[in-house]
Amino acid sequence: MVSYLEFEKPVAELEKRIAELRNASEGDDVDISKELERLEVKSADLLATTYESLSPWQKTQVARHPSRPHFRDYVEHAFEEFVPLGGDRAFGEDEAILGGFAKLNGRKVMLIGHEKGNDTASRIRHNFGMGKPEGYRKAIRLMEMAGRFGLPVVTLVDTSGAFPGVEAEERGQAEAIARSTEACLALPVPMVATIVGEGGSGGAVALASAERVLMLEHAVYSVISPEGCASILWRTAEKAPDAAEAMKITAQNLKKLGVIDRIVNEPVGGAHRDPKAMAEALGQAIGEELDMLSKTSPDELKRMREERFLRIAG
Repeated sequence: MVSYLEFEKPVAELEKRIAELRNASEGDDVDISKELERLEVKSADLLATTYESLSPWQKTQVARHPSRPHFRDYVEHAFEEFVPLGGDRAFGEDEAILGGFAKLNGRKVMLIGHEKGNDTASRIRHNFGMGKPEGYRKAIRLMEMAGRFGLPVVTLVDTSGAFPGVEAEERGQAEAIARSTEACLALPVPMVATIVGEGGSGGAVALASAERVLMLEHAVYSVISPEGCASILWRTAEKAPDAAEAMKITAQNLKKLGVIDRIVNEPVGGAHRDPKAMAEALGQAIGEELDMLSKTSPDELKRMREERFLRIAG
């Protein structure tokens, strides 16, 4: 069952009407196929039109959609032979950040990403995708392992930010994020990062400091959430739509600014309407990027990353 966002209410009403007509026609001799077809075309057109003109705040809502595919969905539909590796060898396991060996179209890779969960129990278990120090230290361990084995690194970023709790700060959250960012920049192998939902603050950058950064069409990427920005500037989270507009957080804006390299189109109506198709499209895009980088030397890869961030800073 589709969960509709506030701005999708006109589409929801049409699809409700279509469902009611179908139910009413069961066992009825009246032919309503033409009316159903007309309404279905109208609904599809309305959905496409709506998603062609989303505001940054509406894209934020889509990026946070409860049914949006997450790390495990991409593992299931885009990768093969995933072998999870756990623990940071210092404190413990963090289920907000997952990783391990995998294959993408036959190519061996090290796959790392945030997992938000898809129901109440799993969201709590995965801490809503907010990584703790041990999660980022696990990511460092896996990236270093990939470098030793000559495996390209693929990351799927989807977090509102690193976990801000007291216990995380006590265990060195800021240092872990910085070290993870450093590990990305120092990799001697290709790295392709994709913002698949939310890319929030340093918690996202720590897994996205790659030479090639992709972003899904309706994902968002920012230094702070729109609500957080609005609370600082206007003392009220109600100004979040204005903050989202000003912050240039959409894939389209960030592509123009040179922060990301490529936008991966989503199914009409967002990735949550067809997770399998989204995963297949993303897998193809990542594979193309890895093909392009496959002959690049370690020194050139590091130079590409350095130039990317110096260019953004300039």
